[in-house]
Order: sequence, then C-alpha cells, then structure tokens
Amino acid sequence: MSSVQSFAERLIANVERVIVGKREAVELAVIGLLCQGHLLIEDVPGTGKTMLARSIARSLGCSFSRIQFTPDMLPSDVTGVSIYNQATRQFEFRPGPIMAQIVLADEINRATPKTQAALLEAMEERQVTVDGVTRPLPRPFMVLATQNPIEYEGTFPLPEAQLDRFLMRIRLGYPETEDEVRILERQQFRHPIEELEQVASVEELLEAQEAVRAVYVAPRLKRYIVDLTRRTRQYPDVYLGASPRGSLTLYRAGQARAAIHGRDFVLPDDVKALAIPALGHRVIVGPTARMRDVTAEQIVEEILRQVPVPGGDFAEET
Repeated sequence: MSSVQSFAERLIANVERVIVGKREAVELAVIGLLCQGHLLIEDVPGTGKTMLARSIARSLGCSFSRIQFTPDMLPSDVTGVSIYNQATRQFEFRPGPIMAQIVLADEINRATPKTQAALLEAMEERQVTVDGVTRPLPRPFMVLATQNPIEYEGTFPLPEAQLDRFLMRIRLGYPETEDEVRILERQQFRHPIEELEQVASVEELLEAQEAVRAVYVAPRLKRYIVDLTRRTRQYPDVYLGASPRGSLTLYRAGQARAAIHGRDFVLPDDVKALAIPALGHRVIVGPTARMRDVTAEQIVEEILRQVPVPGGDFAEET
C-alpha cells in the first residue's frame, strides 16, 4: 500500500497549501476520491468548501465545473440539452456542467426536487440520459455538493434517496486562531489556488482506486460494520436508519483509510473514525427526538459506545 500512501500524502499536502489546518477534512475528501464516491460538504459560508473542490481538481489535473444551484434551474441546465442545427439538419448535444471529472454542486438544496433528481443517475450510474440517449461520464467522476446548514429560506431539503448517494458528509468548520492568521498571510498578495500545481495524474488516481479494493477486511470486522449499520435501524429515536449502502460505505472507506496510513488491512479504529461521516447523514431522527434536540451524530456516537469492538489480529493470514 506504499504507492497509495505516497499518492495520498502528495495530494493531501498540496491541498493543504490552500485549505489550512483542516487535515481531517482533507483526508476524508481524499478517502472519498479513492472510494469513487461523492461528498456532501455542509458548513457555513466562507469556510473553504469551494476551494477544497478546486484544489483537488488542480492537484490531479482533472476537468472542473461548478453548478450554482438556484430555484429556477432546470434539469437540462445540469445534464445538457439537444439543439437542432439547421445547417446539418440534425440535433446536436450540448453537454451540461455535469460532464466534468470534478463537479462542485454549490448550494444543492436551493434547487427544486426535479433538478436535484437530475443528479441521481449521474451519481449512482455515472451516466446521463438526455432525449433517450445515454452518455457515460468521464473517469474519475466526483460530485462535491455544498449546503448551508443554518439558512433554510428558499431551500428544498435533500430527499433520502439523494442523501444516500453521498459517500460521506463532512464539515470544515472555522479555523483555529493561528490557522486563520496563516490564511491572512498566505493571501496577502494572491490566493494560493492560483499557484497550485498538479502533483499527481489521473492515471495514478485510477491505479490507487483499484489498489484500495485489495485491502483486507477481516470477517469479524465485516460483522462489526454490519452490526453498527443495523443498530441505526433499531435505535428508538431513529425514524429511518442507514441502508446497506451505509455498510458498504464503511467497508470501502475503511479500506481507503487503511491504505492512506500504509496498511494493507483495516482496523476497528478505521471504522470508528469513519462512522459519523459515513452514517450521520443516512440516519433520519424521529420527530419526538428532534424536539429534544437529539442529532444523528449523537445517535451514531451512542451506537459506537454500545456495539462491542472486535479484538484480535486483523491482518490477513497467509
């Protein structure tokens, strides 16, 4: 796993030239990239959500597009549209912004449910269908969607089917005092994103994505992952628990985290570190619990304390 670790360290270090003091969030973003998943970045304005997406794209030399979601946006504004060319007397497809490798879906909850649904096929099947013609999306393909957790005026909550398609939900948060001073110093003359160079190729990323799948997960650790997910469905304060896709997320993300740390096997610590980002947005809290200000993150934390952690040697036996 040394090649994956080297790739991840180069990518994380380069992104941290722009995103200061948020190592954990950057690492989660790289894990999502290695798992071929999508990320929901939920945070207040000005914390670097857009810069994170742009930094990843620049670091890999990937094509990047930004979709600014608004209530009047149509699905064709996302996927593209077929336009009749009078000269050739044929319909020509004009690709939408979704046809890029790294896509920033900015303020995704401002779009209507119909427009949000335009992303479902792209995120799950990595293709778009326009006028009956299906077109594959480029590889790699990753959607980083953002939403403001405190502003609900003029927004449409993401449906459960949409939330479930995000591998993880991450938060950047406000920087520490010293980190914020460093941000001021770095942006005195120009923004660091303007000088950010490519440090890895798309080919290296695709190889790393394949290598991650070979990381060993012990049978009792697989059972631990399933037990955590199933417990979310049985918890009394939960209206809707995590789907089997949540178990698969913990499995894949655990493999990626182990590879980033130079291991070819997953530990329970990997699963515990990823439980809240992977399951928190998949747990729908019941109305009575919401009135008591119970959050999904608190429920996942409580489940982590309740479910016994397996012990023993988790390395693959040869």
